[in-house]
Amino acid sequence: MKYPTILVCLFFSVCFSLSAQEATTAKKPLVGSSGESIVNSTANSKNHQTLLAVMRATDLEELLDQSGPFTVFAPSDRAFENLSGKSVKDLLDPKNKKELKDLLTYHIVAGYISASKILKAMCRGKGKATFTTVQGDTITATMKGIDIILTDSFGNKATIVVADSNQKNGVIHEIDSVILPGKI
Repeated sequence: MKYPTILVCLFFSVCFSLSAQEATTAKKPLVGSSGESIVNSTANSKNHQTLLAVMRATDLEELLDQSGPFTVFAPSDRAFENLSGKSVKDLLDPKNKKELKDLLTYHIVAGYISASKILKAMCRGKGKATFTTVQGDTITATMKGIDIILTDSFGNKATIVVADSNQKNGVIHEIDSVILPGKI
């Protein structure tokens, strides 16, 4: 039996909202409370020290501490460890600052985009939504079961594993892989 797209979107919207609430309440929160900035929350997270080092190395720490709102798709330390190509140590070398800044800004979208907003955009886009990153390229969001999957232009995929960590200057979604704006 075929269901109209609107019913499927409504079903997934309700299911994902419940799933996202369960994920953020059942697990230890990704980072700090909503009274903190993206940078402060990242600094207080035991799983995002590499991301914090990248923020500092690219001189984006002040921007992500005060301005906003921003949506940050935050790779965990484990995601950075699994990055193929250059090591994180190589990327943090000052001579690679531009490449590192491109990498970080590819994980940031201007504006506040909650998981439910991502889902609604996918419903309007018949299962697919694209978002332009601060870096200037796009990432594509799709669903796999109840998971939101982000895909870069090279086909690399990352799953949002913890959604909607609200901050005073935006929202953070933890992802399980690093997505890439280009070959690294």
